[in-house]
Amino acid sequence: MDLELLKYPVGKYEAPSEISEDIFNEWIEVLERLPEKVKKLVGNLSYEDLELQYRPGSWNIKQVVHHLADSHINSFIRFKWILTEENPTIKTYNESEWAKTPDADNEEIMESINILEGLHNRMVMMLKSLKEEQKKRTFIHPEYNKQFTLEWMLGLYAWHSNHHVAHIKQAIEMEGEFTPEKVNE
Repeated sequence: MDLELLKYPVGKYEAPSEISEDIFNEWIEVLERLPEKVKKLVGNLSYEDLELQYRPGSWNIKQVVHHLADSHINSFIRFKWILTEENPTIKTYNESEWAKTPDADNEEIMESINILEGLHNRMVMMLKSLKEEQKKRTFIHPEYNKQFTLEWMLGLYAWHSNHHVAHIKQAIEMEGEFTPEKVNE
C-alpha cells in the first residue's frame, strides 16, 4: 500500500513554467465541471457510504465534500483580493480544524454541493472575463512566504478539484478498506 499515492492520487501540484491561454481555459473548465462531478459521485451514496475514507486516517467522503466548499469559498475570496488589492497577503486557515467543525462532519452534503454550484458559477464567470494583465496579478502566500500569480492559483484550485474528486472515487472503490477496524486488524 503506497500511502503517498493514496494521499496524492493525481500527484502534487506543479504549475507549468508557462501558463498559456489554453491551459488557463482548461483549468476554468475543471472548476466549471467540479460541482456536477461531485454530485454524480456522491448523489446516491448512503449515510454509511459517506463515512468511507480514501486512506488510513483520512477524511471521510462527507468531510471531503464539505472541505471542497470551504476551500473554494476561500479561493473565491482570494481571487477577489488579488483583483482588488495590490499584491495582497492572503489569509490562510487550518483545514484540519475546519474539517472537525459540526457543519463539516455531517451527512447533509447537498448544502455544500449547492454552495459549490453557485460559487463556481460566479467564479467561472469572473475568471472567463479576466484580461491578460489581471491573470498576472500577484499575491503573497504566507505559508510559502512567496509571491504567486492569480493564474498560478487558478491552477492550484483546478488541481485541488481533481485531487479531491480522485479521493472520493478512491474511497468508493476501496469500499471501507480503511475503516479503523480493518486498519487495526
